[in-house]
Amino acid sequence: MLTALLLSILIICVITDVKSRKIYNKVIFPSLLLGIILNGILFGWTGVTTSLLGFLTGFAILLIPYLMGGMGAGDVKLLALIGAFQGTSFVFATAIYMAVIGAIVGLLVLFFRIGLSGRLKQMAYLLCGIRYGIKPSFLPFKEGLQTTYPYGVAIAGGAIASLFFNGVVPL
Repeated sequence: MLTALLLSILIICVITDVKSRKIYNKVIFPSLLLGIILNGILFGWTGVTTSLLGFLTGFAILLIPYLMGGMGAGDVKLLALIGAFQGTSFVFATAIYMAVIGAIVGLLVLFFRIGLSGRLKQMAYLLCGIRYGIKPSFLPFKEGLQTTYPYGVAIAGGAIASLFFNGVVPL
């Protein structure tokens, strides 16, 4: 029950993050409260404690990237919500998968923002210059480094990967 509800919330958050680059509080806050209450109903005070610790862990993992300006507040709240539904160990596993998925998506965005052929040319010029001792006077990926993407996709992908590798969700 908790897993199905969490998957539904993740789908909603991914859609809104991709469409409008926002993860809405009107989805996060009621879901957070529902997750804590359901954990309490299903598992008693242990469930409430697990839910609150998972929430705090998820919040803490993305707090520093948020404070440094590299992440939106919705992303932080989404990972905290995942922790509230599934607990501390789950949110740690989700964070690891999230980082891997986020890195892959970031590289894809970096390479395909200008176009693959333009990016490969820039890399070839940079590598040839380095090979022959020429110090590059420009940063070939500068405009790509300023590109952002909806990180809620990576967070949701990390949660789904955690569910899959824990045997909860067969794909």
